Amino acid sequence: MDFLLFGILIIILLIILSTGLPVAISLALTGFIAGSILISPDMIDQLPVIAFTQSNSFVLLIAPLFILMSEIISSSPVGTQVFKASQVWLGKVPGALAMGSIFASTGFSAVCGSSPVTAATIGKIAVPEMEKIGYNHKLALGATAAGGTLGILIPPSIALVLYGIITETSIGDLFIAGIIPGGLIALLLCMTIFILVLKNPSMAPSMEDNKTSLIEKIKVLPKVLPMLILALVVIGTIYIGITTPTESAAFGVVGALLIIAIMKQLSFRGLINILSNTVKTTGMFFLIVIGGLFLSFILTRLGIPQGMADAILSIDMPGWLIIVVINILLFILGMFLDPMSVLVIIVPIFFPTVIGLGYDPVWFGIMVTINTELGAITPPVGLNLFVLKSVLPKYNMIDIIKGSLFFMTPLIVGLILIILFPEIALFLPKLGEQ
Repeated sequence: MDFLLFGILIIILLIILSTGLPVAISLALTGFIAGSILISPDMIDQLPVIAFTQSNSFVLLIAPLFILMSEIISSSPVGTQVFKASQVWLGKVPGALAMGSIFASTGFSAVCGSSPVTAATIGKIAVPEMEKIGYNHKLALGATAAGGTLGILIPPSIALVLYGIITETSIGDLFIAGIIPGGLIALLLCMTIFILVLKNPSMAPSMEDNKTSLIEKIKVLPKVLPMLILALVVIGTIYIGITTPTESAAFGVVGALLIIAIMKQLSFRGLINILSNTVKTTGMFFLIVIGGLFLSFILTRLGIPQGMADAILSIDMPGWLIIVVINILLFILGMFLDPMSVLVIIVPIFFPTVIGLGYDPVWFGIMVTINTELGAITPPVGLNLFVLKSVLPKYNMIDIIKGSLFFMTPLIVGLILIILFPEIALFLPKLGEQ
């Protein structure tokens, strides 16, 4: 019965979303419909209580701070510099520029925390550059769409912040746990490019003439130094225990402001735009959290998470098979919903089950985040696909989708490796505890 009711509520949510209503309102409205029919219309009184309680939470301060840092960095030429440095260092490697976009996305993710911002920033730099020298545009589009997904896995990640808030898991541990899986997936994406170009050399022109000396390679390193320092400040201070994640986010904002000031990119008009975008994004984030938590509250009052958890645990089924089922559900929902929505719907439902099976909450957070990465490039509602279309309007959506399909395999392989070998995610957090 609990599974049937949950399925009906998901269908109701998808129907409401299809009307064009914002995700946050759709989540809250679904909760209101379920609460009114199955419990009492008085349940709507809990919505302002949840809104106030969550908005008044000190832990949530981390979200607007990292969003502000992301907006500051995206207004600077850091993304361009990282891409050009990658281009110089990769030299004549087959598919060098496409790999450069992956490395640039990896580096930018370490100071950004947002998948769409990473895809947009690197995409509008890298795709025209690749097409200019003869790259297959589907490869160029797919590489930047897939590279952008790293923004929600490599810390500081807004998705991991949201997961930590929902499950009350240490955000610091989640950030540290995302480092090795993020690097692994970046490597798998680069290997995919290498294999594609080897099989079909026409996808990327030969770079035999693109020889750079060691001196030239060393000369470009100072250009990526600001990004490296900022990433070390944000993540390093959390890892060694000097700061909390919230304090680290505040240091990150100060560091980002210093970077754009040194680069002479700081202006009054630019600062107003940064603050305006931060307020809009933060407002959207908070509304999704509030709407999602209200729906979760209604589901909890109906006993759906507990009922589903008990039903699953009572089935004579190995834990790994249950994890596979959860991943399939995450993948299906990721085809229709953005990563934040998937998190606030699925995590409260299945978290008790996963913990009851004895799995680590940090590992589960990384697994769910990789799944939302996959959703970001999966049609029909892959967020990164639409972001690339908006910043690169000359390309049609079909080509963007076809390009992204090349890179679903490495993301799935990365997900499987994390499931089979949880220590990939848990090694650094455990090391930090020693």
